[in-house]
Amino acid sequence: MFITKYDPPKARAKYVEDGIELKFTEAAVMLAFAFSLLKQATGEAEVFVHPDGEHAKVFDISALLTSAGFDKVSSMGSTAYAGRYIRGLHAVTINPRSGLGDVVANINGVRFLAECKGGTVNTTHPGQKSRLRKGLSELIGQLMILRKGEERQVAVLPHTAEVERLGLKLRDRCARAGIEIALVHHNGEVAFL
Repeated sequence: MFITKYDPPKARAKYVEDGIELKFTEAAVMLAFAFSLLKQATGEAEVFVHPDGEHAKVFDISALLTSAGFDKVSSMGSTAYAGRYIRGLHAVTINPRSGLGDVVANINGVRFLAECKGGTVNTTHPGQKSRLRKGLSELIGQLMILRKGEERQVAVLPHTAEVERLGLKLRDRCARAGIEIALVHHNGEVAFL
């Protein structure tokens, strides 16, 4: 549901099992985290997801929402995927605007602001593994730049053993800055470190 399979360039094929890269795109990470927040809701809840146009080019946002039981009830702007999606008491609004945080929600009276990164999750290629490590550092930096309010600020990435190790090393220092780290597993389950 969240993982996209890609044929890697020849130079990277030997670094993945069966020659197929499994990518957890940034849009998929955003949606998995949004779904995780909605699972926590005890009543009505809405999550706002702010992908950029590139995210929608590599991942079908509408298809994932539809397959998860959401119905599109309104459109927004000129992009086909943008708009409000409803499933029971839960809503997801997809608004391709930058600068608002990748995922923003108020769940059970707690405001969340998350920045997300995607990446290849089944590779031993040094460059691809480095991208995930750099992604975690970049997310933490983005969140540190923001003025800390009452919200829970979360850096969200796909789970790999290497990202988890780095996240555990950074967890306490990030917590002192008011930043949490969450990793999304292949099945969409989210674990906070």
